[in-house]
Amino acid sequence: MKKEILLILFGLALFMFHQSKAQDDHDELGSWYMYVFNTSFNDSKWGFQGDIQHRNFNILGDLQQIMLRGGINYKPKNTPLKLVLGYANITTGTQGSSDEIFAENRFYQETSFAFKLGKKIYSNHRFRYELRFVDDHNTRTRYRYNLFINIPLKGETIVAKTPYIAFYNELFINGQRNIGMGRTVEFLDRNRLYSAFGYMIKQGLKVQFGLMRQTTNLSGKNQLQFSIHHSF
Repeated sequence: MKKEILLILFGLALFMFHQSKAQDDHDELGSWYMYVFNTSFNDSKWGFQGDIQHRNFNILGDLQQIMLRGGINYKPKNTPLKLVLGYANITTGTQGSSDEIFAENRFYQETSFAFKLGKKIYSNHRFRYELRFVDDHNTRTRYRYNLFINIPLKGETIVAKTPYIAFYNELFINGQRNIGMGRTVEFLDRNRLYSAFGYMIKQGLKVQFGLMRQTTNLSGKNQLQFSIHHSF
């Protein structure tokens, strides 16, 4: 199993390096800092989840985005499904010395379900629909699919004091392509490919540090990611 994991990591690293070279993009390495949380209401089927993200065009100082997102979730009994209805507020900056920013308000619905592959591979599938209100754009919609995979490096489960590796790939597809004033967007909005090392500090609290490669039809950029994942 260890050999298989190393091969997966090596193959993913080669792919991300190839993608980086294939793009005519000279932007410096960026960074995303994230706090992701979820909680349940008195152990009921209802709960609340959200995330706070600070994204930079560089490692620190050149603001790319600040995102505040939260939603009510519901887990039907005896199923692996989770349903979410939520809202996000996003402030986006401009790369370089400009202080210009623009805002977006977003409502979203999502369905996710998790299942285990073999003895050690934990997967989660997330489908998300977004209704987006972006400054100076017509109302926009977007569809997203994300496949998450976590693999413990010790034992067969991710429990306290367990190191693990994490992968995801998320595909974004635009709904309305006409965004107003004679402007259009591509059908394929972007793709995000990510790999990371994670550590479960204690039950309900884990951290991840990894690299995400984001590509569009015009460019690509590498982003370091540090995230805290908190369940309470």
